[in-house]
Amino acid sequence: VAAMQAYQGVPRDAHANYNGNQLLYFCWDQHLLFAAPFILYVSPEMRLGDLIAGQLGALLSPDPDASKINWAEVKWSKGKQAWQPDFNLSLAENGIRHKDQLRMQTPGLNTLVPTA
Repeated sequence: VAAMQAYQGVPRDAHANYNGNQLLYFCWDQHLLFAAPFILYVSPEMRLGDLIAGQLGALLSPDPDASKINWAEVKWSKGKQAWQPDFNLSLAENGIRHKDQLRMQTPGLNTLVPTA
């Protein structure tokens, strides 16, 4: 496509449009009950542990493996980098910013490849 003039797009999902809150993408690897990452609307001041126990826990609960998660053994990544969260700190204190993606892997739990 060739533009007739300079194009200046204005992103509608800019952080400034969320009144101090932010978007957070979350994905549970190897669990395709969820076809795409969740998009959560969160306060950066929310404790990460509260997010997991509340909003995220409710979203994960339909998966048969959800009740088996050992949160101490979860392998986390933020974006494409390995990451170790502190559940007692806020999202902001954990360095989680607007539109970051958190991914978790749960060793031994994999609904994509059932055990034989």
